[in-house]
Amino acid sequence: MSELREQRWSVMSERGCEASSVNYGEAAELVRQLRGEKIYGLCIVSDEAARRYNSGNNNGATRAKENANPVAPPAKKRAPRRKNAKRS
Repeated sequence: MSELREQRWSVMSERGCEASSVNYGEAAELVRQLRGEKIYGLCIVSDEAARRYNSGNNNGATRAKENANPVAPPAKKRAPRRKNAKRS
């Protein structure tokens, strides 16, 4: 339970890191406040996880949009199937 009182938590949203180095209670309060402001994608993570996410993801919002709707190559059009004639 002592980890929850330590200043080692970050609040992440779809916009990025909203706060870091806060205790868990402060992070939870900020999440409640941001929900009221209609901010989505909220989660509480450790500062270490937030740093790793930010260092590996320079532009998270852009990358998330790219992955949300991947562009598929155009499908090849096929000739319609022929009906098999019954053989007698």
